[in-house]
Amino acid sequence: MDHSQAPVLEALAAYAETGRTPFTPPGHKQGRGADPRVRSVLGEAVFAHDVLAISGLDDRAGRHEVLQRAERLMADAVGAEHTFFSTCGSSLSVKAAMLSVAGPHEELLIGRDAHKSVVSGLILSGVRPVWVEPSWDADRHLAHPPSPEAFERAFERHPDAKGALVTSPTPYGTCADLAGIAEVCHRRDRPVVVDEAWGAHLPFHPDLPTWAMDAGADVCVTSVHKMGSGLEQSSVFHLQGERVDLHHLAACADLLGTTSPSVLVYAALDGWRRQMVEQGRELYERALALARSVRSRVEGIEGMHVHDRADFCGPGRAADLDPLQLIVDIAALGTTGYRAADWLREHHHINLHVSDHRRISAQLTHADDEGTAAVLLAALSDLSRNAGELRTSTVVEVPSPADLRLEQVLLPRDAFFGRTEMVPGNKAEGRVAAEMLTPYPPGIPVALPGERLTAPVLRYLDSGVRAGMLVPDAADPELGSVKVVVESAAS
Repeated sequence: MDHSQAPVLEALAAYAETGRTPFTPPGHKQGRGADPRVRSVLGEAVFAHDVLAISGLDDRAGRHEVLQRAERLMADAVGAEHTFFSTCGSSLSVKAAMLSVAGPHEELLIGRDAHKSVVSGLILSGVRPVWVEPSWDADRHLAHPPSPEAFERAFERHPDAKGALVTSPTPYGTCADLAGIAEVCHRRDRPVVVDEAWGAHLPFHPDLPTWAMDAGADVCVTSVHKMGSGLEQSSVFHLQGERVDLHHLAACADLLGTTSPSVLVYAALDGWRRQMVEQGRELYERALALARSVRSRVEGIEGMHVHDRADFCGPGRAADLDPLQLIVDIAALGTTGYRAADWLREHHHINLHVSDHRRISAQLTHADDEGTAAVLLAALSDLSRNAGELRTSTVVEVPSPADLRLEQVLLPRDAFFGRTEMVPGNKAEGRVAAEMLTPYPPGIPVALPGERLTAPVLRYLDSGVRAGMLVPDAADPELGSVKVVVESAAS
């Protein structure tokens, strides 16, 4: 296919040249009705190119197949059979993928390190999760993706499960043995869905971890806004093989998606695909070289350790590591990742990604260079020099892997939509959660609707909040109270 084309971008340019006069949404009419104060911040071009997809970018019947041609080019670029664009982020895409595999009360094997969007999909669908244990690093208090053997054991206990869902890479950059998991699933003629939100870049350089389609995944969901050049909310999901019905997957996406998609998001996806086909290898050659250099220099800063393959990969751990995710352990500085991230934002005007009880992380992409690397290195060096003012006596009481695992008492949907009440956090032990309790980022629920709360998990969340952890999806983010299911006296 001719990858010099960019159907959405070309259609936008053609629309502007024709001088069409719209009597349709959006109501700002190419910015004429927008407040000048808004235009001065967002720019004239944003409004000028914010048009309808149909009866705008394309005709009333979509005869020019603008979006369809862009999706076919994307599929060809990465070697998938079918590709769908989404303007609602991978949070929607992963729900559509789940619904295409399993229905209400049917079982789906899911790694327990799944993102909260997966749990949202369970609440909406009524799918019954069969949780597959991650590969826990008990020393570093970190979860890596589940192993193929863990999925094998789960299938042996639940042979009627409709398929499997695994997250890879994780927000910490660790990757599953996707080929091994696919083999476990396909031996039973079951599909595997990969939430590869952090892996949109993986197809474009051989030194990056193997991407999901090459490993045999049936459906793969990627967030192009995370590691690519897409606008926020841009997501792509890919399909290959016949284990997941193409038309059913499309219908599930249509069921959840908006009828007013942003062509600006489509255009950025279209342009990113062209950029990657034409320049991706060269761009990631430079990015990987920069990452090697930055990792080495951060390792030399006092009190900091950059996690590498030796830390994260091997038997009982992850299968691979994305080197563009710079995960820095700062435990030796005597402070938390929460306090360090806040200090760096305040004093150096840099924003980091994941921060937890002992780590901070910076993602590097093809957009970074020695200039941005110098800003990061100077900030981290200054953090090390000023660590004394950040030391804290507040200890985050991280449970053992066994204590982190909660009993699933009810379906997530039944708990979320059932009768609920708020109880004091110190009286929630033994109660069944009716809400997600999710440190964010990275957005992996510690407790989810239908799980029975335990003292170690409640202590972890409470001590975490006091140390700076954010739990934004809780009804009470301070966790002075927790939403739980109202249980009968008999139960």
